[in-house]
Amino acid sequence: MKKYNYENLNSDDHVFHMWEPLNFEIKYNYKFINNNLVYRIFSKIILIIVYFIVCIINKILFGYKIKNKEKLIVNEGGISVSNHIHPMDCTMIGIIYFPNNVYYPTIERNFKIPVIRHLIRILGAIPIPSKNELKPAFYKEINKSLENNNHIHMYPEGSMWPYYEKIRDFKYGAFKMAVNANKPIQPIKFVFKNPKGIYKLYKKNKCIESIILDPIYPNNELDYYERIEDLRNKTYESIIGG
Repeated sequence: MKKYNYENLNSDDHVFHMWEPLNFEIKYNYKFINNNLVYRIFSKIILIIVYFIVCIINKILFGYKIKNKEKLIVNEGGISVSNHIHPMDCTMIGIIYFPNNVYYPTIERNFKIPVIRHLIRILGAIPIPSKNELKPAFYKEINKSLENNNHIHMYPEGSMWPYYEKIRDFKYGAFKMAVNANKPIQPIKFVFKNPKGIYKLYKKNKCIESIILDPIYPNNELDYYERIEDLRNKTYESIIGG
């Protein structure tokens, strides 16, 4: 993994970039979440295949472990949030929730990457529209999905900083979604561990572990904007201390 200099960066600056030669534009009739039955069956088959592949890859390359899985909310749906520390951490979230589907709102430019854009779409990636006039349709579909007890994963830091060990400031989008749908936030913290055992023989970087923290529910005794602020602050404090 390339070493990055994180000094003097804004918390949401993008430091990791992939080749993005293709065009991509969200149209007004774009289906952010495809609920076609055939498409869903096909996506589930691909998800199962990819699950076993990434389990092996993440175990060998990153010594990936999951801690406190008993705290995971499954039946009622909701929004999980985590720090964003590696290009593969979305696959680690997928492993946590498998066999349930997870939707991943992500920046539009990820849909400009050849081949990858089709795979991530099938596996649940949703482009976040940059045009304000398209955002109501985006949020409407997210809210409907949450009402149907699906799972959304968000990175409230806003960008990925590979192998960065601190927690950056959180944006409000994930918490606004949770309040609008009256769904819980499931905090998940990625941490780094020094390689042990066989990993010491070949790993230069630290191993990655995810810690699942207690879910946090919106406080319905507060007014709307205070509810969002409260949920964001409690989640941030949970992950900082997690």
